[in-house]
Amino acid sequence: MQEKPSETQIIKQYGHVAVLMGGKAAEREISLKSGRAVCQALISKGVDAKAVDVKSLKDLQALSGKYDRVFVALHGRWGEDGVVQAILQDIGLPFTGSEMAACALGMDKLRCKWLWMGAGLPTPKFQWITPNHPIDYDNFDIPFPVMVKPSHEGSSIGISKANDIAQLKQSVIDAQKYDSEVLIEQWISGEEYTCGILDGMPLPMIKLQTSHDFYDYEAKYQSNDTQYLCPCGLNEETEKSIQAIALKAFNTVGLKDWGRVDFMVDEQGQAWLIEINTIPGMTDHSLVPMAAQQHGIEFSDLVLRILKTTL
Repeated sequence: MQEKPSETQIIKQYGHVAVLMGGKAAEREISLKSGRAVCQALISKGVDAKAVDVKSLKDLQALSGKYDRVFVALHGRWGEDGVVQAILQDIGLPFTGSEMAACALGMDKLRCKWLWMGAGLPTPKFQWITPNHPIDYDNFDIPFPVMVKPSHEGSSIGISKANDIAQLKQSVIDAQKYDSEVLIEQWISGEEYTCGILDGMPLPMIKLQTSHDFYDYEAKYQSNDTQYLCPCGLNEETEKSIQAIALKAFNTVGLKDWGRVDFMVDEQGQAWLIEINTIPGMTDHSLVPMAAQQHGIEFSDLVLRILKTTL
């Protein structure tokens, strides 16, 4: 009977690992923090890892022959929407996370919602604006307030709340600075939660509490009063039922290995899917590492477990 390889033997199998970070999206600075944290964690485990700031096709092509595999710590467009994944597949470098098509769908809030609706999953009512599908403000029928979002951005960039038509018009203008496609979504009154997924397993849920109207960019990265509750405070049966929805949402999009699903729970206890993250933040203060720690997985072990999916 063949012996199971030791952790040291597995670490040797990884070879030279590139941790891709930075990119050229609005979330570049967040990605640099994730990449550095991931690289430090891998090195602490004995992995031959190097943080690599990539911004172009040329940068990605330069990885070929130098590295044996890639940990993708890029956020936002180009790095999280399937473009980088397609290039890595083409040059034959194994990489962490989901493949091109699933990443593209996960980054596209509008088409992701259409997919969830087709699968019978709960997501708030919405309208959309594209260059070929302008909004008819005279017949706008979603009750106020509403959320206005660029369809292809992350980290709550370009998102705002509108309480009336005048605010809606300005919110649409602001969102269109980031994207030609804009999503207008029904406001859900209730609590905000997130559920990390790791190797097909939902992690403990986290409840997000902020003094802001919603969990916006400032609440995520700048505010000192945002609270993250894990355990989240829901009873075990309710948490398990919502985790099941999160896992189905993750699998419906075709994601694999790891990610995060965000949702609202309204005042009647109904969960509503908001969006999915194919490459969530990966500092030791980020949400997936926080949930993993609650499950008994330390940050460096989490990073190593994600890298192991490339073997």
